[in-house]
Amino acid sequence: MDKLKVIFMGTPDFAVPSLAALADKTEIICVVTQPDRPKGRGHKLQPPPVKIFAQENNLRVIQPPKVKARAVVEEFAALKPDLIVVVAFGQILSQKILDIPRFGCINVHASLLPKYRGAAPIEWAIIRGEKVTGVTTMQMNAGLDTGDMLLSSEVKISDEMILPELRERLMTVGADLLLKTLYKLQSGDLQPIKQDDSLSTYAPLLTKDTGLIDWKKSAREIHNLVRGLYGSARAGKFKIWRTKLADEKLSAGEIKIVGEKFFVGAGDGSLEILEIQAPNSKKLNAADFLRGNKVGENFWTNE
Repeated sequence: MDKLKVIFMGTPDFAVPSLAALADKTEIICVVTQPDRPKGRGHKLQPPPVKIFAQENNLRVIQPPKVKARAVVEEFAALKPDLIVVVAFGQILSQKILDIPRFGCINVHASLLPKYRGAAPIEWAIIRGEKVTGVTTMQMNAGLDTGDMLLSSEVKISDEMILPELRERLMTVGADLLLKTLYKLQSGDLQPIKQDDSLSTYAPLLTKDTGLIDWKKSAREIHNLVRGLYGSARAGKFKIWRTKLADEKLSAGEIKIVGEKFFVGAGDGSLEILEIQAPNSKKLNAADFLRGNKVGENFWTNE
């Protein structure tokens, strides 16, 4: 088969394995990614992971602030791609862009559609206690992850799996599923399936408030929140990185220290804090944290 001429759109590390897979199997005529962003204390501009990979592999990179801009759309049209592949790009495509390639636009989405449409499907799958998630390739339309499904692959979520572990698994599965999708596309074997909107759920953007721990919730709910945000769950001024379900009999928010172990009560059950981070400090395991910090009655509320 002739190599497909592809425009690839993606930004974070999740998209890199898919781009790498395409680099071997297709003719990538352009890589489109988000503009460099300031990061760290020095606010130095940092390129997104997709740009780094593209430059290392001598692929042309475009970083439009607004992908819907007329000049950008005209540039894409002039490239005459067979296909546009989108993986965690971060901007919504206009219908004019969707209409450019002869095979349309295919998206690699990190959920089993129609569940978890939206911006943060991996995080919300863990936060909501799902046991199974996966990846779906989809023929894009103007809606938010509402296009016809092409192929899907399931991934199990273990009880203790944390966000980076699930993300790494899904990005690998996604790259493999993308290649299978393109093979079936070229061989004429793809059978698109319309999504059942009645089964859809939404995975909205994460906000600072998403990570606020309410100790009145069940231990399992809090544990899932910590797993799903990994470093963004907060109790007072502290970041909670790792927890484990425990059997201590404590009231919501109550703390109990047993040797080098740090327990806290929830609305239903209790948790052991395994890793915690104080402001302007580094992440520590509980034993090291307890050696350097006083943990008193008003620990969560004291500033």
